[in-house]
Amino acid sequence: MEDDRLEMTGPQWMCGELLVQGSKNAALPMLAAMLLVEGVYILHHCPQITDVDHMLELLSDAGCLTHREGHMLIVDTRGADRCSLKGSGAGKMRAGVTLLGSILGRLHAVEIPYPGGCTIGKRPIDLHLKGLQQLGAVFEHKEHTLSGYARKLHGADITLDFPSVGATENILMAATLAEGHTVIRGAAREPEIAALAGFLQKMGAHIEGTGTSVIRVKGVERLHAAEYIVPSDRIVAGTYLLGAVMTGGEIRLLHVPTAHLGILPHILEELGAKVEIQTDQNGIAVKMDGKIQPVPWLATAPFPGFPTDLQSALMAALSIASGPRILEEKIFEARFQVAPELLKMGVGIYTEGSLAVIEGEARLHGAHVRARELRGGAALIMAALAAEGKTDISGMEFVKRGYEDIQGDLKKLGIVLH
Repeated sequence: MEDDRLEMTGPQWMCGELLVQGSKNAALPMLAAMLLVEGVYILHHCPQITDVDHMLELLSDAGCLTHREGHMLIVDTRGADRCSLKGSGAGKMRAGVTLLGSILGRLHAVEIPYPGGCTIGKRPIDLHLKGLQQLGAVFEHKEHTLSGYARKLHGADITLDFPSVGATENILMAATLAEGHTVIRGAAREPEIAALAGFLQKMGAHIEGTGTSVIRVKGVERLHAAEYIVPSDRIVAGTYLLGAVMTGGEIRLLHVPTAHLGILPHILEELGAKVEIQTDQNGIAVKMDGKIQPVPWLATAPFPGFPTDLQSALMAALSIASGPRILEEKIFEARFQVAPELLKMGVGIYTEGSLAVIEGEARLHGAHVRARELRGGAALIMAALAAEGKTDISGMEFVKRGYEDIQGDLKKLGIVLH
């Protein structure tokens, strides 16, 4: 396998057990939060993915020192005194925008490149800016950068028009050091919010209501560095669970907080899988016998609904079920980029607006396909496992943004790679 390509021959059956990597979407805001106060931080179970590398590049640009020992990451923020970040890390991923709240909270001024990442939609940052403005920040849009300042942050009663994860994280971080009380109404309920709040609480923040749509923060004068364990990645877990369903496999995932999976176990059962939540080992086991049962209509939704990050993998799984199926994407308008690639593999599919219609019972075959974004790339790999013949997947650099070692994981689950 070249760095940007993966070749595999199917059909193959996923079988075995796996310890799931640390969560990308939990680790990134924790790294951003470290800029709130000087000190030496330690993150355990931190995934070795390119998005984390890009965030560390930004932290280094801010003046931090970083050191990694396997899955333990040490970050020294005592020299972080630069509010203007010129590195390219923010332009490579979306999560760079979460630095707004933490740098404003500590230095009261910030300038970052406009955020980049996967091309899955417009994903405007208006909610981030509106919330931070209510805390006292003022922003200026420049040609390639976004700058802001706040002479003094103060508490506010903020209502989000949509439960944006990133906006909730940004407001939460800034509010920890703001004077007075902050209420975030319509807050995101994703497990990554609770993980960030847990990290902030270990730093000395006063936060209540995480996991609900109303989060309350009492600003404190001072925070301190902390040590924390990143939870396992629920999206990586979901990818492999759907892969097991597609291949008629049987797998067990260990140390996965099953409460983080939301509606997914129920959807797996609707597809025909036998699902066992193993509370004693904090894990989940899935066994698939027979054909995938069609789910006629399913829409993505904020947690605990079906996550948009697994919509592409579900699309691949539904492609081999019988009867027409409809997927509705309610989060990102350009999340169907995997559809033309699945079409090359024999899937009868067409998209219109926010709807994807999957027709008939596809007989998947190998093809030359390209990953165009992170989650679509992972879905193509799962489809390749169920396809007859060889599939050549390019664009693997997208997959490496969120999957630490997908080839190694597949081998542990019984898959033979070229």
